Amino acid sequence: MGSGGHAGREPALAEAGAEHPGPGGGPGRGRGPGPGEGPGSGRGPGAGDAPGPAAEPGGHPHPGADTGASDGYLAVFRVHEFRAVFAAHLMSILGVVVCEISLTVLVYDLTGSPLMSALTFALGFLPYLLGGTLLAGVADRYPARRVLVVCDLVCAGCASLMVLPWTPVLGLLALRCAVAAVSPVFNGTRAATLADILGDGGLYVLGRSLLRIVAQSALLVGFGVGGVLLAVVPARGALSITAVSFLGSAALLRFGTRSRPPRGGQGGALMRESLAGARLVFADRRIRALTLMFWVPPMFVVAPEALGAPYADEIGVGTAALGLLMCTMPVGHIAGELFAGSVLSPRTRSRIVLPVAAVCLLPLAVFAVRPAVPLALVVLVLTGLASAYTLGLDQWYVDAVPEELRGRAMTLMTAGMMTVQGVGMALAGLAAEFFPVHQVVAGSAVVGTGCLLLLLAEVRRTEGRDGADRHMTSR
Repeated sequence: MGSGGHAGREPALAEAGAEHPGPGGGPGRGRGPGPGEGPGSGRGPGAGDAPGPAAEPGGHPHPGADTGASDGYLAVFRVHEFRAVFAAHLMSILGVVVCEISLTVLVYDLTGSPLMSALTFALGFLPYLLGGTLLAGVADRYPARRVLVVCDLVCAGCASLMVLPWTPVLGLLALRCAVAAVSPVFNGTRAATLADILGDGGLYVLGRSLLRIVAQSALLVGFGVGGVLLAVVPARGALSITAVSFLGSAALLRFGTRSRPPRGGQGGALMRESLAGARLVFADRRIRALTLMFWVPPMFVVAPEALGAPYADEIGVGTAALGLLMCTMPVGHIAGELFAGSVLSPRTRSRIVLPVAAVCLLPLAVFAVRPAVPLALVVLVLTGLASAYTLGLDQWYVDAVPEELRGRAMTLMTAGMMTVQGVGMALAGLAAEFFPVHQVVAGSAVVGTGCLLLLLAEVRRTEGRDGADRHMTSR
């Protein structure tokens, strides 16, 4: 019923899919600015309504860095590089959605096996951890634009091979894995690049939010459009659209964004550098806590999606009601992000992170009474609305991670987010073998809230001593 809330699913659709230097004593912080002096802030995060003038390499100000947050989402579209990134994101999502539905249908047609068809979809999750862990160093070692373009070209090449009529089923699955392994590198690099393009203040937060909103919108319309497309075009023919969309994304990024130098690759073995980045992320108490904040809610919020069909069967409703249940949480997610980005100031977005995150899963506890469809829809909308806290969390993360680690940290964060969703789906399905579906969904809310409260206490302990508006790293 939508894993879109709370920073989840964004990467599955080629973000954010839910898409950061700061002062303090964390790894690599020797060069960091003092409190309130980070680029693009001019003061502590959330301390005002607009990012300060952030500088590009060479001393040039970020385009739009002095744009007031009162302009909301319109402000980010005044930055021409973001317009190119946004258009490329739309094309990438088109490619991923068409690929997911077309490849699933193609594998089922070739094998007649529901298991193989489901495995095709699952392979979109599983390689994220491998790619995000072992390839994360790419994001900081090479120029970001080159990384993004090459990732798109690799995906376009894989999709082109899927189109060939002699590509066997195992080949299709291997190509699906290759696309999924590249995705966290692309997503992490793009998330880090947004801070270069928009500064690391309010515009960055709104840019990330827009990419997530697009991803959630794709959940609502993408699969329906894909189904109509497959009614008139063979599955392999539809996959050619995927290849074209990735090529279009590569062209937009190549010619629509500036070339920037690498952030801080060490020049050693890539795998060693990637693993070193993961160690640095988890060695810093503040970054570790914030990373887990991106991971824990998606792991539990996917329970109603994973068990959507069994729950519809349990309460005796048809496929039309199931479709409503599946799309409701993404609707709430979009509404929550739009409200937070358009109405709330950066200071308010920062202040609501802890209280809203603490209760974000609790609406799902209503499933304990096995609600009928109308009440279930309300519960799922409320759960999606709670994703409004992710805008403030984005700001905290960009302030906590040093610039030279930013690409690797973002890649690891997005890879972990996808992995825990897959784990959460599997655990929910396993629990439903022994307990009624409605109890499993309610139980995920209770257990998830308990985990979140422990994590939020750690996040609170790592805040700076200057108050809630300055979230600095504590060791």
